[in-house]
Amino acid sequence: MSVMQHDLSLLDIEAIVIGASAGAIASLTQLLPPLGPDYPLPILVTVHVPPDQPSSIPSLLQAKCRVTIKEAEDKEFICPGTVYFAPPDYHVLVEKDRSLSLSNEEPVSYARPSIDVLFESAADVYGKTLLALILSGANHDGAQGSRSVVKAGGTVLVQLPESAAARVMPEATLAACPDARAMSLSDINQLLASREPRES
Repeated sequence: MSVMQHDLSLLDIEAIVIGASAGAIASLTQLLPPLGPDYPLPILVTVHVPPDQPSSIPSLLQAKCRVTIKEAEDKEFICPGTVYFAPPDYHVLVEKDRSLSLSNEEPVSYARPSIDVLFESAADVYGKTLLALILSGANHDGAQGSRSVVKAGGTVLVQLPESAAARVMPEATLAACPDARAMSLSDINQLLASREPRES
């Protein structure tokens, strides 16, 4: 189904949050490299990674991307055109002043970093101007956070389960959040591209 058939717009969106687990790199490698260096929205990403070693995902993606890819740092302010990844073994939260905070509180949905924690805190701050994306993953993390996004007026899109390397997370989100919409990665790409700056 095309983006036009979905009748979605990113004109009022101020931030994007993404959650993924097993199969994350394949999905993110389709979504992030097409974005231009002046992409006007910040993107906050939680991917489940081992807690006891540095994550290679930001450097792998930076080699393919034109947007800035980095690990989130405590108390840094959120900037457009930047993709922030949760560091291993830390939850990432969005604060009211639109800065990031890192927390090593207990795992949520058996995960730290937790997608639910990121989504719920971002929903509190951005409300209806938040877009949440759930990609490939093998557990239920993100389902409750997606409900919080919808409750706050935001939009939730889910990678088509049949296109995901691990379909449990997309299916769990669709089951828990009836307002979430399943879309192909190519359609999500088109939607993200609709916010690229227009050349004068």
